Amino acid sequence: MPRFAANLTMLFTEQPFLDRFEHAARAGFKAVEFLFPYPYTVAELKDRLAANKLELVLHNLPAGNWDAGERGIACLPDRVAEFREGVARAIEYASALGVPKVNCLAGKAPAGVSDELLRKTFVENLRYAAAELKKAGIRLLIEPINTYDIPGFYLSRTAQALAIIDEVGSDNLFVQYDIYHAQRMEGELIATMTKHLPRIGHIQIADNPGRNEPGTGEIHYEHVFAAIDRIGYTGWLGCEYKPATSTQAGLSWLERVRGGTA
Repeated sequence: MPRFAANLTMLFTEQPFLDRFEHAARAGFKAVEFLFPYPYTVAELKDRLAANKLELVLHNLPAGNWDAGERGIACLPDRVAEFREGVARAIEYASALGVPKVNCLAGKAPAGVSDELLRKTFVENLRYAAAELKKAGIRLLIEPINTYDIPGFYLSRTAQALAIIDEVGSDNLFVQYDIYHAQRMEGELIATMTKHLPRIGHIQIADNPGRNEPGTGEIHYEHVFAAIDRIGYTGWLGCEYKPATSTQAGLSWLERVRGGTA
């Protein structure tokens, strides 16, 4: 059966961030993920994970000024030095917290910069990050994100991600396959996961439209979960959705899928 990790950036937001670990554990989750660990010390996060017997399975590389609307800097030619500093910072946190994978957000394509230069910058940054992370025993992921929610996001389709991975040429670079973003951009969810499973390092879930919990939209998640089992995916499924009401009320889907056990 699938294993579900609570995304603490999206779930239990009724609580202060550091309190969300306890609420995730109480809801039956054994693992969590979130966007960024950097506002907190390693000691703070390690204490919350240990106290609640949780595994941290994923966080992102630093992604620029998030509050100002930046969504990654990996494709930006004028931010290469900052990107490399972020790789070192991510390794520091991930190594200390036992995180096996980190995600790299490509960023929005800036006006006036050629696609050739954006791609060259992205590829070179990924080549550097994948090599540095491999030394630390950590996998690097890249995530296609739909351009309806984030207009101008540079990486938006699975085929584009796979082509970039091929160009990077690292055995330490994989796709983070977010089912919600994939549904919005291309569909063909089960066929894509089946065909490219060896190149998918992590899967995230949310329904469409609305990016709410499974069962609220058009994606037949019961069928999707069965297919994920069938094709042999053994990783975590990150629950990166916005609860339609409260987090706790929205967990009824999980009780149906797993008989109340996350």
